[in-house]
Amino acid sequence: MLDWKWVRDNRGALEGALQRRRMDVDVQSIYNLDQERRMLQQEADNLKAKRNEASRNIGKMKQEGADPAPVVEHMQEVSEKIKGIDTRLKELEESWREMLLWIPNIPHSSAPVGENENDNVEVKHWGHMPEFHYTPRPHWEIGEGLGILDFERGAKIASSRFAVLTGQGALLERALIHFMLDLHTRRHGYLEVFPPFMVNSSAMTWTGQLPKFAADLYHCQDDLHLIPTAEVPVTNLHAGEVLPNEALPLFYTAYTACFRREAGSYGKDVRGLIRQHQFNKVELVKFTHPDTSYQELETLLSDASRVLELLGLPYRVVTLCTGDLGFAAAKTYDIEVWVPSQGTYREISSCSNFEDFQARRAGIRFRDERGKLRFVHTLNGSGVAVGRTMVAILENYQQEDGTVTIPEALRPFMAGVERIIPREGVV
Repeated sequence: MLDWKWVRDNRGALEGALQRRRMDVDVQSIYNLDQERRMLQQEADNLKAKRNEASRNIGKMKQEGADPAPVVEHMQEVSEKIKGIDTRLKELEESWREMLLWIPNIPHSSAPVGENENDNVEVKHWGHMPEFHYTPRPHWEIGEGLGILDFERGAKIASSRFAVLTGQGALLERALIHFMLDLHTRRHGYLEVFPPFMVNSSAMTWTGQLPKFAADLYHCQDDLHLIPTAEVPVTNLHAGEVLPNEALPLFYTAYTACFRREAGSYGKDVRGLIRQHQFNKVELVKFTHPDTSYQELETLLSDASRVLELLGLPYRVVTLCTGDLGFAAAKTYDIEVWVPSQGTYREISSCSNFEDFQARRAGIRFRDERGKLRFVHTLNGSGVAVGRTMVAILENYQQEDGTVTIPEALRPFMAGVERIIPREGVV
């Protein structure tokens, strides 16, 4: 959520930001509601002041033996009017705040201006693409041939876009989670947390998933939602809190399963593990001082990239343009891993600085060096998506005989397994 005082005083800047984002928000209605709200509030304040003055006069009239009945009767009418205004004010306040939730964050000045993903700017390449003397097979074909991926049974017990991992496929998934958490806690200084996989509507609203992305969430009973990412519960750990200045920055990492309806995917990636309704992810979340948040974004990007470097997976980094920027983000880097069967890079992590957008919604503040209360800046990034890392390993390390070599850095987490071979007795 943006600072309303800034929004009210900088309409031109807001409309310019919305234009750069290629987003249509009914700004005029928001300003109209605010104007009506302020006018009614002023009217209510004036009437309450008159009522207070009349109350004092009624006391004096009684002391002087005058009949206060006409004044009392008039004040009853005033009280009823105040009651009506207060009711309308509450309705306006709710509508106004609801509309504010639809205003996205302001893009950082360094975010390139563009229409869509085609205008994202590449800033880094790492690694060498593997060379094959045959046409590289897609990961679903490799996994099914090895007997470690079963999409048919995933669909049977759930629906399409679910998979069952078996044998060394399940081991590989578990090893990747362990490897990532070990790296981020032992070498990058993050504190591991294991949060709930369900959160309430308030938590979803505070991080920006609601109301805009309601269609992409799995809604449960009792005002609970399955989380689309660990960003939601971990960022909300400090909702409503005032953090001491000396505690910043705070770094958290968390493994969770993630759940997304993929309502807007329109048939994209219907095969394989790229776009599943349930997938695993290791997330990185930072709470920082506003003065250092962009330095921390660069470190966050480095921490997430290190996962792929240790696994020997080629990747590139792009800066998202304003038209492709996420709703709550001010600036985002996407890390994209090389997928040989598709001959392209695919996103495996988004590292974003939300500045104070989420903190303002969630009420996460700190007391700075001068004792002033300010909102923290929040950042997060995947460190990284586990399923997509499996995709990259299966495809980049595939062998012509159908086996898959395990990256050396991962072998200690797989009981020393160096190669995945077809599982005997596959049915």
